[in-house]
Amino acid sequence: MKITVICLGKSKKEYVQLGISEYLKRIPKFYNLEILELPDVKLTKSNSIEIVKKKEAEIIAKHLHKDDFVIALDERGKQFSSVEFSSYFDNLLGKNIVFIIGGVYGLDSEIRNSANLLLSFSKFTFTHQMIRFLLIEQIYRAFTIINNKKYHY
Repeated sequence: MKITVICLGKSKKEYVQLGISEYLKRIPKFYNLEILELPDVKLTKSNSIEIVKKKEAEIIAKHLHKDDFVIALDERGKQFSSVEFSSYFDNLLGKNIVFIIGGVYGLDSEIRNSANLLLSFSKFTFTHQMIRFLLIEQIYRAFTIINNKKYHY
């Protein structure tokens, strides 16, 4: 069983990459986690925002399996405290968990509607690059809470 984080586009900000790298060193003590960076679709004269989201949904769907527990990050999703999330997350361990972070324009309704859970980090909007770091940190935090490690106070 593993955790996969699917995101669109490369993380170009060095500070984001450094933060993610730090937590990726820590998480394997608890569980196998993979980040899958898929190509994003560019907005062009022939690609409207809706077309971009639809094409990105098709790219994402190729990496999903019917037995995956899919958690899509979306501003309309459920919000948890870190402790609540760790409890919810603990109940999922043993399954293939797939987190999906949309591209610049968010996720297509097809992905949102087929997800097992829509997860929102805040009423604030974060860049799709920054939310990668926040998600990886919260996954690590959840593992420390589940395993009674000093990190979350």
